[in-house]
Amino acid sequence: MKKMIIEGGHRLSGEVTIGGAKNSTVALIPAAILADTPIKFDMVPDILDVHNLMVILKSMNVHSEFEDGVLSIEPTEIVEAPLPSKAIKSLRASYYFMGALLGRFKRATVSFPGGDNIGPRPIDQHIKAFRAMGAEVTEIDGTVKIETGSEGLHGARIFLDLVSVGATINTILAAVKAEGRTVIENAAKEPEIIDIATFLNNMGANIRGAGTDVIRIEGVPTLKAKATHTIIPDRIEAGTYLSMAAAVGDGITINNVIPEHLEAFTAKLVEMGVDITINEDSIYVGKSVELNPIQVKTMPFPGFATDLQQPITPLLLRAKGSSMIVDTIYPKRVKHISQLQKMGANIRSEQNMIVVEHTDTLSGAVVDAGEIRAGASLMITAMMAEGITEIEDAENILRGYDSIIRKLTALHAVAKLENSQPVES
Repeated sequence: MKKMIIEGGHRLSGEVTIGGAKNSTVALIPAAILADTPIKFDMVPDILDVHNLMVILKSMNVHSEFEDGVLSIEPTEIVEAPLPSKAIKSLRASYYFMGALLGRFKRATVSFPGGDNIGPRPIDQHIKAFRAMGAEVTEIDGTVKIETGSEGLHGARIFLDLVSVGATINTILAAVKAEGRTVIENAAKEPEIIDIATFLNNMGANIRGAGTDVIRIEGVPTLKAKATHTIIPDRIEAGTYLSMAAAVGDGITINNVIPEHLEAFTAKLVEMGVDITINEDSIYVGKSVELNPIQVKTMPFPGFATDLQQPITPLLLRAKGSSMIVDTIYPKRVKHISQLQKMGANIRSEQNMIVVEHTDTLSGAVVDAGEIRAGASLMITAMMAEGITEIEDAENILRGYDSIIRKLTALHAVAKLENSQPVES
């Protein structure tokens, strides 16, 4: 186990460059097994989820190499094999292997995926889509087994009962080689879905409407890569650094961003009174003087991202008044609250709402990063606090943030990673 140790009280300045989108990468890697040629991805973030996905690929005789942000995958010698349960259970996005394996072998067996514990995230919409395309699905003891007859999957019209990024992507992966046309209605519109569709279309897939609520897919028999696919910038990483810059920065430039992907977030920063300048592919945040309280309501894209409600919370502690957060996507995403309270934050959860009050003084403490974005929230708060903060279970932060210590240090933060000492019984 690792812990992150941060010395608070240091003002940050300089530049930081955002890496490739985690939420694209964890879907693109499973999607690569649909290809009939070697695959190469550029701007791949160096995060634990990538390395866990490489372990899963290896179990299927899919060789991969990762160096300097470039991930090469050789899926042409793939074989059906049991997937390693430890790696599968360590990240939620492993469920994309269900759709990818269905598209490749017309059957799949995957242990129920793990990842962050932020409340119920059922896969019933995924299963509904697979069944609509002709698959038989059984769930036994946390393992999902999906099979099709000799004819394989066929196109279908699928209406998702709720907007789900995971179900939208998994349906695309299953449908891209299925016979006939698949129509996904009430589809999610996130930029990461456009990124997946772009990758597949560049290999010969026929996917139209990605980024809208209706996606149409004409199945094709083969997919062949013609060029390296460059992954879009990570809007959640960018939002995290924007919040950090506004909270403890004396002038920070965040490079390699697509501002259109962050409009709901930057609009809230402007509403707070943050000094922000948005350029074509970078955003500058000046030193904050006086900040206004705001209300945040998370929504599917293009609304305020649920993954950014925790990273913006430390900044709300600086606002002069009461701010409120309502997470309509994951109402149980509140693991950070008790940990922030340990540091003196005036924050509470009531009636499915998070209330954040102005807090003058924060103190370092030993806290726990219960999941990725809770860890990001604690990381920013630790920089605002007086003294030393130790964030246990820092692996959760490493799952989602590329080269985090190097980037923080370059901004003049005082932060390091250490191995946690095992607790003696």
